[in-house]
Amino acid sequence: MARQRIVGPMKLEGKVAIVTGSGRGIGRAIAEMFAREGAKVVVTARTEREIEEVAEQVRTLGGEAISVQTDIAKDDDVVRLVERTIGAFGQLDILVNNAAANHPPIDVVDMTPEMWRYVTDVNLNGPFLCAHAVLPHMIARGTGKIINISTIGGRKGGRGRGAYRAAKAGLINFTETLAAEVYEHGISVNCICPGGVETEMMRHITHGNVPSNLMHPDEIAKVALFLAGDGSSAITGTAIDAFGASNPLFS
Repeated sequence: MARQRIVGPMKLEGKVAIVTGSGRGIGRAIAEMFAREGAKVVVTARTEREIEEVAEQVRTLGGEAISVQTDIAKDDDVVRLVERTIGAFGQLDILVNNAAANHPPIDVVDMTPEMWRYVTDVNLNGPFLCAHAVLPHMIARGTGKIINISTIGGRKGGRGRGAYRAAKAGLINFTETLAAEVYEHGISVNCICPGGVETEMMRHITHGNVPSNLMHPDEIAKVALFLAGDGSSAITGTAIDAFGASNPLFS
């Protein structure tokens, strides 16, 4: 089925959004949904081919997008990303910290320090670097939305999930801390904690044994859209669980 072109009224018209890890999965769904709602989107990840494909899809829909290849664990890359965004669009309204790195089930005793550092760099240090880079601009304008994508796994530890869940738990705490610090500047900071979502990462960590009760990335994108829009003006410092059919209440 052909995708419809963007038409108004739109919830994010006039806004500019960076979505990290938007070459695939949840990030791509968020970038495309934001674009359909009028936002100018900066698509960013480490794989240039994927992000340019998403940016081109946005342009095909009638939206505006640029792609900026970025490793969010590298300070210089993140600074360049924000500079490119403001240079292209003149402002920055929304940051979605979606980029993530996972690992196969492995006990801490068997995990290498390199694996631990890599997973925590992407899942926790990266969101810090991105927020740190965008905040001066948002504070100067007196407005902004930061949306962090954690996981329900960030709510509780679990065997074999040490680095990933520890980093995602830290991201929830970082959300609350940052929200308290920037509230007076008109900036809201919230977190989404998805349950199982049908993504390439999920297929990788389950070795293809994908559960049948997974959500579609668009379901998480809709939550992100709500947090990015004016309707969430009363919400900040909050972590929203999004379970879908994987809610433990149903099993």
